[in-house]
Amino acid sequence: MELLYAMTLGVLTTCGVYLLLRARTFTVILGLTLLSHAVNLYLFASGRLVAGAPAIIGLTQGSADPLPQALVLTAIVIGFAMTAFVVVLALKAAVELRNDHVDGENPDEDRL
Repeated sequence: MELLYAMTLGVLTTCGVYLLLRARTFTVILGLTLLSHAVNLYLFASGRLVAGAPAIIGLTQGSADPLPQALVLTAIVIGFAMTAFVVVLALKAAVELRNDHVDGENPDEDRL
């Protein structure tokens, strides 16, 4: 199970970095989203989640740590707000500049 989890984290991180290095705005946004999902999964893994254990200390012998769950919930909300803002910003830039390139210039136009 740990191998599958590690491979999932590696694939998400690799795809996110690859998409961040692309020259189009929407692929950069998708890359940031994939990286945020990878970070959320990493926070879950670092919190040593215990299945079926309560988050309240004292009721049973073992308890789950609620901190990683709270961090991931906060990261999901912040990531959604950031993604919505960046998508609107990218749409405005794409409409004004008439292209989707990160620098605002289309490298294909230089060849004409």
